[in-house]
Amino acid sequence: MKIYLAGPDVFLPDAIEIGRQKVAICGRYGLTGLYPLDNAIDLTAPDAARQIFCGNEAMMDAADAIIANLTPFRGAGADPGTVYELGYMAGRRKLCLAYSNDGAAYADRLGRFMEVTSEDGRLVDAQGLTVEDFGHVDNLMMIHALELHGCPLVTPAAMPIDVWHDLAAFETCVRMAAARLIAT
Repeated sequence: MKIYLAGPDVFLPDAIEIGRQKVAICGRYGLTGLYPLDNAIDLTAPDAARQIFCGNEAMMDAADAIIANLTPFRGAGADPGTVYELGYMAGRRKLCLAYSNDGAAYADRLGRFMEVTSEDGRLVDAQGLTVEDFGHVDNLMMIHALELHGCPLVTPAAMPIDVWHDLAAFETCVRMAAARLIAT
C-alpha cells in the first residue's frame, strides 16, 4: 500500500532527512511512503514549478492514501499546497488521514497573529471579517473531508516542543492507515 506524504515538511532545512524518517516509519508498518522530494526535478528548468506539480499529482495518483501534515505553516492555518493535495485525494475517494502538531482551535490560534473580537455574536478578525468558529483545529472543509474520506484529524494531547520534527502524531496516522488499508 502506497501513502502520499503531504506537508510543508518539504520546506524544512532538513527536509530530505524528515522524508527519510517518514518513509521508514511507513515501512515499519508494511506501507510505502511516497515523499514529494523523491521526484527527480531539475530546479533550474524554466518549467520546474510545473514539473513539481505534475510529479506530485502522479505520486498521488499512484497512492492508495494520503497522510497530510496540517500543522499551521506561516500563519494560523495549514499550508495551502497541502490543503490542495488533501482535496485532490478526497476528490478521488482515496483514504485521507492528517495530523496537526498544534491542536488549538483555529479561532484561538488566529488570535496569536491578530486581534479577534466578538461582534454581534460572531468572531471577527482585525479586518472585520468573520472568523470560522466551530471549535475545529482548521477549516471545516478539511476537518470533514478527513471524517468522511478517512479518519478524524490526529492531534497530540499537548503541543510538542518541536512541531516540525515530532513524528508521534504522524506515526499514529501511519498505524491507522495500515489498519485500514491492510484490512481491505
